[in-house]
Amino acid sequence: MSESKLEERTPTLPIANTDIKPTERPYSVYTSKEKWFIVTLVSFAGIFSPFTANIYFPAIPTIAAAFHKSTELINLTVTMYMVLQGLSPMFFGSFADFHGRRPVFILCLFVLCLSCVGLALVPTGAYWLLMVLRCLQATGSASTIALGAGVIGDIAVPAERGGFFGFYSLGPMLGPALGPVIGGALSDGLGWRSIFWFLCIATGIACIVMLLFLPETLRQIVGDGSIVPGAIYRPWIHIIRRQSDVASDYYKPPKRKFRNPLLLFKNLDIVMLLLFNGIVYSVFYAVTASISSLFAEIYPFLNDTTIGLCYLAIGLGTAVGSAGTGKVLDWDFQRAKKAYVQTHGSESMKTESGDLRDDFPIEKARLLSMSYATLILAATGMGYGWCLQKKVHIAAPLILQFIIGALSMSVMNPTQTLILDLVPGQGSSVTACNNIVRCLMGAVAVSVIDIILNSLRPGFTYVLLNGIIIISIPLIYLVIKLGPRFRKKRREADVETLVAHS
Repeated sequence: MSESKLEERTPTLPIANTDIKPTERPYSVYTSKEKWFIVTLVSFAGIFSPFTANIYFPAIPTIAAAFHKSTELINLTVTMYMVLQGLSPMFFGSFADFHGRRPVFILCLFVLCLSCVGLALVPTGAYWLLMVLRCLQATGSASTIALGAGVIGDIAVPAERGGFFGFYSLGPMLGPALGPVIGGALSDGLGWRSIFWFLCIATGIACIVMLLFLPETLRQIVGDGSIVPGAIYRPWIHIIRRQSDVASDYYKPPKRKFRNPLLLFKNLDIVMLLLFNGIVYSVFYAVTASISSLFAEIYPFLNDTTIGLCYLAIGLGTAVGSAGTGKVLDWDFQRAKKAYVQTHGSESMKTESGDLRDDFPIEKARLLSMSYATLILAATGMGYGWCLQKKVHIAAPLILQFIIGALSMSVMNPTQTLILDLVPGQGSSVTACNNIVRCLMGAVAVSVIDIILNSLRPGFTYVLLNGIIIISIPLIYLVIKLGPRFRKKRREADVETLVAHS
């Protein structure tokens, strides 16, 4: 079909490398402060997925004694949690891409709150019910990460996404650090049931906050944020820009047919990114999961409370890394944009609409700096293992934990930001795919880390794990090289699909 026919049949179709102009409006009506407010809301909700998983860890021996079960059987509830943590976003994330972020956010938090009530009241003679409720808890909590990523894709152009995603990641990545500290304190002081009452109160507050303040952002429903949606999509209290009827002339993307999120695995560039991100995440999670057992063995003067405090080092590192990486991502994007505009002309790239031409090097802009951070991360991880094996002063591994946390974010955040760039409109679905890959790989890492540590000791264990990271670095360069080709094919397929249904 000729270009002229495409323009005739799809006059408002927002395709990046045509001359079609759907609107002169900005990508989103929200101001910068309003966007930061929305990202803060979803970041707060996103903390519950890893937080709910990790707050449980210090109480495992106590719960095993209360239920008269072995530690291995109680650990099975952790394994099942991680499996559901990976699977449930595939449903909720895809559902949110077509039926709205706000109602799914509220539903997930409500399910999580109810499951915590059940766990706080579960009889100690009903191990099967503990297992079922932990699965239900994972179902409610896990999808918040994918939903938040979808929100960022709705309101932010690629030039802003790095900073927003860096800040957004603070919530989900602080969970593994703060969870054990709070869980240990609650379990020691008030008993293991208090952990779930605490989670019930916290998630209940989060659910209420979402009801009161979170606006709908899905562009198929509200466009750039100015189209008035139905009642269930509107916040109860409008403290940010209200939708207005002035948006009646604004192009509203048509409702799309449901897309199976598993079909995203047919895209080789996305698969390579998810695999690389999953490897880094699984090594990060292996470090986090083994802190308590290793430190208790190597530094016997620590008790449960002080071991929990040791998680703060890696948690603070993730916070610093997330904040810093967001700034670097935005700087890298602007640098790539400047170089591209100088070569192709000032009108060649329509960043205001969020659409990028096929030949814009978004993969290179997001990933090139990350390769150097990956090498430093691997070297730091190896040093961490040998510090533990040689039983050096506790300050050394804690400092290295901080560096590992910061560099892990510097490696994972760019890949997670890039996958949002590659499949606009399916932010929650592709983040759900990311979640299932990294959670399943993380579950495998957690299940085998003790076996590897017992066989190889910490030094060679972390040489092995970080060696796998080094071996996976070529995936980055393959995406940089081949990514534009796959991106062009996806765009052409989308054009053909939209024209066929026009």
